[in-house]
Amino acid sequence: MNATSTTPTRQSEATPFALPARSLEGVGKRPFGIYIHVPFCATRCGYCDFNTYTAGELGTSASPQSWLEGLRRELDLAAEMTGAPAAETVFVGGGTPSLLGGDGLSDVLSAVRSSFGLASGAEVTTESNPESTSPEFFDALRSAGFTRISLGMQSAAQHVLKILDRTHTPGRAVAAAKEARAAGFSHVNLDLIYGTPGERDQDLDASLDAVLSADVDHVSAYALIVEDGTAMARKVRRGELPAPDDDVLASRYERIDSRLSEAGLHWYEVSNWAKAETADSGDTRCRHNLGYWDGGDWWGAGPGAHSHVGGVRWWNVKHPARYAEQLALGELPVGGSEELTAEDEHMERVMLTARLRTGLPLSELSASERLSADQVVVDRLAVIENDHVVLTDRGRLLADAVIRTILT
Repeated sequence: MNATSTTPTRQSEATPFALPARSLEGVGKRPFGIYIHVPFCATRCGYCDFNTYTAGELGTSASPQSWLEGLRRELDLAAEMTGAPAAETVFVGGGTPSLLGGDGLSDVLSAVRSSFGLASGAEVTTESNPESTSPEFFDALRSAGFTRISLGMQSAAQHVLKILDRTHTPGRAVAAAKEARAAGFSHVNLDLIYGTPGERDQDLDASLDAVLSADVDHVSAYALIVEDGTAMARKVRRGELPAPDDDVLASRYERIDSRLSEAGLHWYEVSNWAKAETADSGDTRCRHNLGYWDGGDWWGAGPGAHSHVGGVRWWNVKHPARYAEQLALGELPVGGSEELTAEDEHMERVMLTARLRTGLPLSELSASERLSADQVVVDRLAVIENDHVVLTDRGRLLADAVIRTILT
């Protein structure tokens, strides 16, 4: 994410981790969320570089039970350090949280309630693999207090799912979304990945047809990125798969935006679309992610999870066994941290808010950055709305370039 040569001050955690007093001063006054990382997956997808492990990779070194015991300890230590502000949002991600089942995820939310508590009207989301869900699963989550479901659909084309090493059948994601709605979830998201090698225009259209038939209120769509070190990267390097084509990706994005907009789902972040808020639905955007993008505080619990509080960022050790071991000793499992300078925070503010439909406030730009923003407007990559720089349709395709232009 670095757009300049500025490097935050970094340190390893040879001594016990502690937040400086200045970073704790505003806790509870800024948006506060909790992210829970579930590191378990049934199989490893070829494109994924997340901190995840299959049962075969872990062996007997860690288990969902040892992870949950560690999670409870981390949340208790986190609450003690921060003063336990009530969580306005909770997001359980991974990995495959649905492998824990309805009872396991209920235990996770109980741990959050026990340590921090939930604010009134809190948004509580879990990611789920469609293949490990059922009507009973969604009923259990609804009873536990979850308010939002995010399902990894990726594609409705069988051959595309195969290339991605996804295990669910093409129709299962839509069926799961409908089951979640039937269980009482008004907020349901479907994730798409576009630009997979071998994906055709008709495959994308079939995926969009399926998404719209599910009547969800939120859609996330991400261009496939071939990450170094993944099985897919090795296949691309050997010539077994072609690398994603930028022109194709741009065309697919435009198709996605057009279809979703026609159906009443409008972009609020470059890769995210939501239905308009109504008195009945409330805010259909992902409030937890908005907390990231708007500079809020969050505690990331679980192996490899990242956190940010008051200008300090840190990350946990990655392996579930080491994570559990450190917590059993009464230590936070922090692997490293960095204190952001004012310049770092400004850079990140520009990088994140420029991607939002609400746009980047002109008041936060320096004189030279304002001149660069004016040039972006001249180039028709953005417009000025209510003293904010807002990306145009073409600007969204070139969002990273727009941000670089403003910052340099």
